[in-house]
Amino acid sequence: MVEPFLGTWKLESSENFQEFLKELGVPVTIRPLAASEKPRIYISAPGDKVSIRTETSFKNFEISFRLGEEFDETTADGRHVKSVVNLDGDSLVHVQRWLGKEATIRRQIVDKKMVAKHTMNNVVSRRVFKRV
Repeated sequence: MVEPFLGTWKLESSENFQEFLKELGVPVTIRPLAASEKPRIYISAPGDKVSIRTETSFKNFEISFRLGEEFDETTADGRHVKSVVNLDGDSLVHVQRWLGKEATIRRQIVDKKMVAKHTMNNVVSRRVFKRV
């Protein structure tokens, strides 16, 4: 199930992330700082839940959830969203919905790296993380 994703990951590369942040509505003053961060992500599965903790020099945040169950999430940029995370084949798919909008983060393990594809409307960002 989520076993391939478990562990500690550090950002290795990022493409088009500022454009994705712009599409989310993140203020122009914050986007360059957020895009320049090299987050460390910790994914664990205590009990029947999955936990994803993201640490940056700017802000740390964590979500804990059961696969397939909707939960309330406050995102790093302060959005209050309804989220659900599912396994879709070999992908961990995180969908956030708020104010009639939707964003998706699709994580996959490719060549021992975690590739996170962030999508909102027609804007796509690709971020690659290596296991630490």
